[in-house]
Amino acid sequence: MDVDSYPNGVPSWVDLGTSDLDKARTFYSELFGWNVQEGPPEAGGYSIAEVRGRPIAGLGPQQNPGPPYWTMYVNVDSADDTAAAISGNGGQVFMPPFDVMNVGRMAIAADPTGAAFGLWEPRQHKGAGIVNEPNTFSWVELLTDDVERAKSFYGSVFGWSSETYGEGPTAYTESKLGDRSVAGIMARPPTLPAEAPNIWAVYFMVTDTDTAVARVGELGGATLTAPMDIEPGRFAVVADPAGAVFHLITMKEPRS
Repeated sequence: MDVDSYPNGVPSWVDLGTSDLDKARTFYSELFGWNVQEGPPEAGGYSIAEVRGRPIAGLGPQQNPGPPYWTMYVNVDSADDTAAAISGNGGQVFMPPFDVMNVGRMAIAADPTGAAFGLWEPRQHKGAGIVNEPNTFSWVELLTDDVERAKSFYGSVFGWSSETYGEGPTAYTESKLGDRSVAGIMARPPTLPAEAPNIWAVYFMVTDTDTAVARVGELGGATLTAPMDIEPGRFAVVADPAGAVFHLITMKEPRS
């Protein structure tokens, strides 16, 4: 689905910070068919992956020590106002709002449970130009040790409401902005290492999860959770050759 703009409070972009950009460009191009060209010198190596000439995701140099990771960004009308709301509701702003050339204004923050995410105030760059199609970004999901605190925080900062299905450790919360489903929240699964922080997991849609997982292995990546059927479709958790974790899913029904 082509997208030209996003409302305030809707996740709109994902990018990878990695220690080996060349290898990442090759891996994701081969896995998803992305066209990834190195960005201009003033972008510091940051590259935009494209499908049908539209932006899909970003690949850039890793900014922090530790394993590489995917970051999700929430579209906001004002990065400065939202950063203030994050601080006022128990979150932490790691990187205060700053201009990214003439394409937008961003910040990096964490919720009160420690899960990091980004803010994106768009100018020339509006976010992902295609979503919810094979080989594009389709969903984000918070894995946290304090679901209730997270629900309260994101409701206060972004206006998300919550609809929870099931009970106990397997309960799943669908976060909504009006009638629009924007994200998931769930308790940390036992497969997440104890030393790992609470995280926002990034999902990419594929036409066949099993085939995509096999291709990840052929390209030097790893399978962390083998393909399995869940209510929305068939998913798996994998890592690229540098160790950045992401999710794959084949949907039973198309997402709008």
